[in-house]
Amino acid sequence: MLNLKHLAFAMCLFVVSQTAYSQLGFSHEIGVITGPVEFRSDFGSRDDVKTNFGNSGFGFGIVHYINFSYRADCNCYTTDTYFNDHFKIRNEISWNKTTLNHHGEWVNPNRITVNADKLRAHSGIAQNLDIGTQIEFFPRSIRDFQAFAFRFAPFASLGVHYTSFSPKASTTYGNTADPNYRGVFDQANIYSHWFDNFDPALDPYPINVNGGSTWSMVSSVGVRYKLDKLSDLMLDFRFQYYFSDWVDGLNHKLQYNKHNDWLVWVNVGYIYYLD
Repeated sequence: MLNLKHLAFAMCLFVVSQTAYSQLGFSHEIGVITGPVEFRSDFGSRDDVKTNFGNSGFGFGIVHYINFSYRADCNCYTTDTYFNDHFKIRNEISWNKTTLNHHGEWVNPNRITVNADKLRAHSGIAQNLDIGTQIEFFPRSIRDFQAFAFRFAPFASLGVHYTSFSPKASTTYGNTADPNYRGVFDQANIYSHWFDNFDPALDPYPINVNGGSTWSMVSSVGVRYKLDKLSDLMLDFRFQYYFSDWVDGLNHKLQYNKHNDWLVWVNVGYIYYLD
């Protein structure tokens, strides 16, 4: 279940900040984004090609931009400064979902061990609701782009998102006909090496689907294409690093579990200028 209390607090901060910017008279843009997600987690072997491409999902979102180069209250350009002509604030609410399975050498068909069967039977779902802000830098003039001096405007961005995550986990290993079947929460049904050097008094069980919230760092590079005076197309390549290793619901202590969860998202978008 999504952490609604924390998310509501973050949304309140978001609304207050946007109201403040609106009072300053800057112009606004709004748009939608969507595209495929590659979720890099503790499923499979990290950096394994089959894992990276096999655990792919989908995401979509709503974006809002504050454009400092133009004033909505007077339909005029702002003071011609470097910041106003090269930076925008991007605010976003987005959602992504990825079905997770184990891929790579430990589940190859030639592996016929019990542990290989347990890995093949285990699957999960990562689903995340994000709200956050990024600052986007346009190396070429935003004013010139809006005036059709050129059609393409590359950009790079960096920001912070608040993430509410609600993973799922399941397994088909074991006696599923048993009315007392506990699935992934029965240690006998999941990969035994996740419990190497495991101390139940000190270490959390390696699977947790209670969900929660965390912050994440977001960076991206992309390009806009000018369609007409009031609309752009956008292509965006995003990297997002979570400050938690529980986003996918799995956190074991094997050697290849050195990093927190993260994702790569390639999205396309349509941006409309409100003012």
